[in-house]
Amino acid sequence: MEYVRLLRRRRILALWGAQSLSVLGDRLYAMAIMWIAWEESGAGAMGLVAVAESVPYIVMGTLGRRIMDRFASLRALAVVDAVRVVLVAALPWAWDAGGTPAMLALAALLGLAGAVFDPNLGALVPDLVKPGEVQAVNGLMDLTGRIARIAGPGAAGALLVVVPEPVLFLLDAATFAVSAVALAALGRVVGRVADTGPMPAAAAEKLRAREILREHPTTATAISVHGFGIFAQAVALAMPALLAAHFDAGAGAYGLVLAATGAGALAGNLVAGNARLPASPPVRYCLLWAASGALLAITGSAGSLPVLLVISAAAGAIAPFLGVTLQTHLAEFPPAARRRLMSVDLTVIRTAGTASMLVVPAAAASSPSAGFWTAGAATVVVSLTGAAMAWRWTLRRAETRVETPVFSRD
Repeated sequence: MEYVRLLRRRRILALWGAQSLSVLGDRLYAMAIMWIAWEESGAGAMGLVAVAESVPYIVMGTLGRRIMDRFASLRALAVVDAVRVVLVAALPWAWDAGGTPAMLALAALLGLAGAVFDPNLGALVPDLVKPGEVQAVNGLMDLTGRIARIAGPGAAGALLVVVPEPVLFLLDAATFAVSAVALAALGRVVGRVADTGPMPAAAAEKLRAREILREHPTTATAISVHGFGIFAQAVALAMPALLAAHFDAGAGAYGLVLAATGAGALAGNLVAGNARLPASPPVRYCLLWAASGALLAITGSAGSLPVLLVISAAAGAIAPFLGVTLQTHLAEFPPAARRRLMSVDLTVIRTAGTASMLVVPAAAASSPSAGFWTAGAATVVVSLTGAAMAWRWTLRRAETRVETPVFSRD
């Protein structure tokens, strides 16, 4: 398998191991800070923490281009992780000293660190391997998130039973420390990969996200569909209401649904990262979202819990294909443009996710079945429209290339 072959290289193994711990740390932090917010100030504080962490992603994606460029190296990202060590370790003491305002301030700073770190690392990883290995390395990095989504909340819950909250945050900070050391060491070997040096004003203008998206409408379509898909997927938070209304089931059944989704995602990742994918990534990406929307729609009318578990596993299996397909497509761009696009994508999904949290779950709670059907059907319509538009632009570009004469330097 491609994963095994990549992990035999020390650089990739070190990066993957460090990021596995770092992403696990993200999940531990998210679980712990939400728990503290709920325990100390109730559900309203939980919502404020989520917003405080998401806003920096939105701001950086729209206004932070120059700041992003300053951290476009592994050694610079090691500094970001070192800062996260301090911020995470300080969270419980910040609450004791300053209450909710201090906790929200630290959450915003951690969100800012993540907004700088995530797109830059995503843009750097493809340059660590050969062009034919980009899909596999994206799948490998996607696997870290899949594992963390399963292990993170469970680990945090188990640790909170046996250790005090400050110790949990110290353990969380230690995961970022390991990541910082690994990135610093890799940075010495790899050097600066991204093209972030001074450039003429005209070249800088072309690297603005809006100019790149204008020149590549298929990519703009894929990112737009991603945002809508994330918005619609928030209806999944109404799953407990659906289980209670249709199956008279409770937390145990909800746990089974989450487990089935996670198992499907892990299985799907092994295929998404290793199998050869068809051409036309933006078109394929939109079609995958259409399939995901169809599964979301039929979730609302599942006749039994076993059927619902099968649907959940299938939906989980599609998720890695979505992530690997889009990341591999964005990796086709030069590093600076790639970084812009990954930052825009994060901005879009964070904005969509934050907005949907305020609207979709509450709207679906009163009639969960109708909520799943509406969200799923809307996703199908938007995704198929996006696929048709991307296909049309792909054909038009191909025709333009055929009609434009190509002259040799000779």
